[in-house]
Amino acid sequence: MSYTLVLGDIAYSSWSLRAWLLFEKFNIPRTTQYVSFANEKSVAEQMPEMSPANTVPTIKTPDGAIVGDSLAIAEELASRHPDLDIWPSDPKARATARFLAAEMHSGFAALRTACPMSLRLAYDWSSPDDAVRVDLARIESLWAHAREVCQPEGPWLCGDYSAVDAFFAPVAARIAGFSLPVSAAAQAYVDAHLADPEFRRWRAMGLVKGATLERYKQTHPVVDWPGPKPIVAQATARQDSENATCPYSGKAPTDFLELDDGRVFGFCNAFCRDKTVADPEAWPKFMAIAFPNQ
Repeated sequence: MSYTLVLGDIAYSSWSLRAWLLFEKFNIPRTTQYVSFANEKSVAEQMPEMSPANTVPTIKTPDGAIVGDSLAIAEELASRHPDLDIWPSDPKARATARFLAAEMHSGFAALRTACPMSLRLAYDWSSPDDAVRVDLARIESLWAHAREVCQPEGPWLCGDYSAVDAFFAPVAARIAGFSLPVSAAAQAYVDAHLADPEFRRWRAMGLVKGATLERYKQTHPVVDWPGPKPIVAQATARQDSENATCPYSGKAPTDFLELDDGRVFGFCNAFCRDKTVADPEAWPKFMAIAFPNQ
């Protein structure tokens, strides 16, 4: 048996991103359901089977327990899967990671309010107000503290990727999405998230799944997304695909994309195609058939 994972709109739900990253990064089996922020019904009304939870993300465990709230989900997954190091195995690193994740979970109201996560557009707000600057300074001090205490060899805060990095992924998206000013060290951590394959997959899905919500639109100048530039691809009517089955489902292709060099690949539905068009390199199963020698 696997978990049931209920998420909100991919482009906008920062809390959902945290939970999805935990399941994706640690390869935890789940069935995923989505509720829409554009729906006239409330989130709770859209997931009555998850009562009494009334927010996303929410999970139902294999034994039927309902767990709402991203921090509770992280702790429950860590308890049920102690072999996965969802929190760092080193006690000092684990304590540091829990401290930072808890502050992220409960704080930074100015940043959350002024810079809602919106993965479809990026803005230039390189001169934010004082309240946001205070939050940014606190975030940078926490990141620097984690790196000083844990001495990670890679880009993540407390060693290998763990729950604390999943919790700060939406912060990285906000800093990147609003061109907020941070130090070189902090920007390097943001860039690691933007280049992370799982983060890129989430954003690729967010670009093509769900409605564009006007309430997230900002008045700041629009700029290009600062993450890695994707391989150029587009939907096509051509059906002379190199692959006989969808790289994700194994089903016969019905929808097709064309790379900028004219190569055509098929998928079992429009969403499989469109998420790949958005960022081909984010999808290892596609890259394995399109560029098997890379």
